[in-house]
Amino acid sequence: MDVSQYLEIFLDETREHLSSLNTQILNLEQNPEDEDTINEIFRAAHSLKGMAGTMGFKRMQNLTHDMENVFSEIRNGNMKVSSSLIDILFQTLDALEEYTSNIQETADEGTNDNQNIIDMLNEFLNTKGEVAEEKPKKGKGKAAKEAKEEAPAAENAEAAPSGSSDEEKFRQIPIGETEEGVISAALAEGKNVYGFTVYVDENCLLKAARAFLVYKAVEEKGEIILSNPSAQDIEDEKFDFDFSLIVISEHNIDDILSAARAVSEISKVVGAPLDAVAAKAQEKKDEETEEKETAPAKVEQADKGSTAQAPAAKTNKAAAKPVVNRTVRVDIEKLDVLMNLVSELIIAKNSLVSASYTDGVSGASFNEQIEYLESVTTNLHESVMKVRMVPIESVVSKFPRMIRDLSKKLDKKMELYMSGEETELDRTVVDEIGDPLMHLLRNSADHGLESAEVRAQRGKPEVGSIFLDAYQDGNNVVIEVRDDGNGIDVEAVKNKAIERGIITPEQADNMAEKDIINLLFNAGFSTAKVISDVSGRGVGLDVVKSKIEALSGEVEVHSKLGEGSTWTIRLPLTLAIIQALMVVVGGEKYAISLGSIQTIEDVSPDEIKLVQNEEVMTLRGSVIPIVRLDKALGTTSLKGPDDNLVVAVAKKGEKLAGFVVDELIGQQEIVIKSLGKYINKSKIISGATILGDGEVALIIDANALI
Repeated sequence: MDVSQYLEIFLDETREHLSSLNTQILNLEQNPEDEDTINEIFRAAHSLKGMAGTMGFKRMQNLTHDMENVFSEIRNGNMKVSSSLIDILFQTLDALEEYTSNIQETADEGTNDNQNIIDMLNEFLNTKGEVAEEKPKKGKGKAAKEAKEEAPAAENAEAAPSGSSDEEKFRQIPIGETEEGVISAALAEGKNVYGFTVYVDENCLLKAARAFLVYKAVEEKGEIILSNPSAQDIEDEKFDFDFSLIVISEHNIDDILSAARAVSEISKVVGAPLDAVAAKAQEKKDEETEEKETAPAKVEQADKGSTAQAPAAKTNKAAAKPVVNRTVRVDIEKLDVLMNLVSELIIAKNSLVSASYTDGVSGASFNEQIEYLESVTTNLHESVMKVRMVPIESVVSKFPRMIRDLSKKLDKKMELYMSGEETELDRTVVDEIGDPLMHLLRNSADHGLESAEVRAQRGKPEVGSIFLDAYQDGNNVVIEVRDDGNGIDVEAVKNKAIERGIITPEQADNMAEKDIINLLFNAGFSTAKVISDVSGRGVGLDVVKSKIEALSGEVEVHSKLGEGSTWTIRLPLTLAIIQALMVVVGGEKYAISLGSIQTIEDVSPDEIKLVQNEEVMTLRGSVIPIVRLDKALGTTSLKGPDDNLVVAVAKKGEKLAGFVVDELIGQQEIVIKSLGKYINKSKIISGATILGDGEVALIIDANALI
């Protein structure tokens, strides 16, 4: 039984519990008496303890066990929640995050016992007073029950008394000739033979996993030569709540009993030396003295046979690094729709096959089948997209805790208000937007919000507000980070840019306010006076921009000095299949995402003007720069200089640009294929697609061109 196969599930579920704990502990800080929150934290800690124990992560298990103990006492009214306890709980959460990250990287939790946190949690437990200590003695309530479960039961402390039914269970295991040979050889080496019966708690959900951990613990002290039921049956959960083992060991029986009892959710372990079995084996050995020469070979074979019976768990080779974030939880109804559409697709295929075999099939009939197929594939695409969609809640749930920590670190009062956490995005996009959003929120907390004194002078509330709003807008999801802080000091940005040689004073005089603000996205740019661990190193907004643009999105900022800033991220719903405008440039076919195209214009050459030596055109009162795609792509246009120009007007944020193409093919749904890491030099090509005739068309990134 190899637990590494469950690592992905373990990591996914652990992250869910940690996210839930983060939110619940923040709630607890606001409402220390809220029973629902206390129960929720207890349940999450209990689940984490069980999962970590099942996977054999002892340090993680110990830490969550102590956290669970604290909340058990709080639930029973023996302790109160205090602000110092909240701080310790957040430290516990950070330690659990560290364990989880280590497991994700190396499939091992690491060597940090976090003893200081365990000591702090236990100190809380120990200082609850005499009244609290008397309660368990009365045998009432859950605390008493847990205290009883934690302490080894009286009957567990000793080996099984002679003639007990427990003893009979391990004495009833049939011992074959092979095992007798193994026992004889072990006795000759001065080893002991023991029988054990292990009882799993009847409330245990994963009894096979518990049995596996008992096997693992016992095998560290000796060799299991027989199991009843068999190891395979135990692994397949084909047993009630007890199983028996026969073990050969150099250790005394108490060591093995202690090791087995250390596994959580094991209610009882009883054992005794198997004298009768040993005597029988010894007798047989004496009778077979003439076969002494061949005994070692037999023993070796028997040894090999017996180890095959026990679960193959004990290998020291490093486990493979688990792959995470590859799973999505899907509503069964979405899968039903998907299944239904796939069956429709098969019907459509069969109709086409049938039509191709039928002589004299009419064009109308064939076109009808094609339209039906097109309808099914479009619906299928939409359904698959819905299956891949996950709420952004998984990313944003950790931000309230971050703002709480920043509030203490920066000594500023601030509150985070979030809306639209249920907004769904493609899983691949959700996994990537965490860092950019974190940068923007830290930016608002550090640079945006003023100190309490300055806010008081400006007549603003003492507590600064940061807003994180998400909503769907057509085929895009918009995420806004706003604050009611200072806003961006355009003069300070301009002076810093001149000082660093990014722009000249002459350029600065001619730049619009918006363009100066956009300089903040330059690599290494920072206006912070002091470098701290929050900001000022010039790492942040350039990372935000590059990450968002790598996801085919865009980021822009609006700011008003003294009133605050709004950072807007616009992301595509999906990165897999898009509606595209197919065009021809220099005899080659290209695709441009239809989401960025505003209008198609027919422009005569006379309407093209030059401004600062750049081509522009006027469209309904606006001056729009022109991009000739043949030049941008390094091809030669097939059109003459006097022909009218076909211009696709694209939009990025508030900017417009006209792309000059040779001819339009039309709108088409395309599947985006990555060009791979070998062809990543060209920023204006975002991928490729395969057309119906097998031809490859490159996809033009309108954002990069603008």
